[in-house]
Amino acid sequence: MDFPFRRTAALLFTAAALAGSMSPAALAAPAGPQEAECRTRVQGSRASAVCFNGNATPDHVQLHVECARWWDPDMDTAPATVDPARHVSLTERCWLEIRHVWVTHSPR
Repeated sequence: MDFPFRRTAALLFTAAALAGSMSPAALAAPAGPQEAECRTRVQGSRASAVCFNGNATPDHVQLHVECARWWDPDMDTAPATVDPARHVSLTERCWLEIRHVWVTHSPR
């Protein structure tokens, strides 16, 4: 009979063995610039993004909106700087429906 605690002990032993084999560099924060966390929202023909930068370096964000109608031009906001521990709000719109919304980042 296999008891649940045996499986748990085996998993803990395996995790401990794997953790011991990792170098300190592998456990450190990832190298390179970090991106701000952005959340997008679409309400009818309006799109918005709120970005918060919890990192130590500034991030530059830009909201992109792809409109659903072929005659409705796709829109992009001007790039905005999000300083450390700050947030920024971006908005843009289409004439009618929105097909897709996304945010791009550039560390500059």
